[in-house]
Amino acid sequence: MSETPKPLTAKRPQDWSPEARLRALQESHGLSGEALNAWCREHGLFAHHLAEWKAAFCTPSKPANGRNEASEVRALKAENQRLERELTRKDKALAEAAALLVLQKKYRALLGDAVE
Repeated sequence: MSETPKPLTAKRPQDWSPEARLRALQESHGLSGEALNAWCREHGLFAHHLAEWKAAFCTPSKPANGRNEASEVRALKAENQRLERELTRKDKALAEAAALLVLQKKYRALLGDAVE
């Protein structure tokens, strides 16, 4: 008696989970030509689906937690603003000190050295 083939659950390639895709890539690794095509027919896929999945697994992905990146950017912007305010404050203090020195020199030049 011949064995009856197991009925395949018809799944679209985009419905495969990442784990199932990885398993399919592992099973089909090393197959080529007609053997690969036969494996794909058994599993309801085309060879280009496997190539797409392999490319997707090989390309680096973005961090899973995008909130970390957004909060880091927010923190860096706040730090930048704080540093800009501090720089502006120090620039104003330096300008004030320079103006006071100029006034002091002018006052001494007008009255001479007797003011001390």
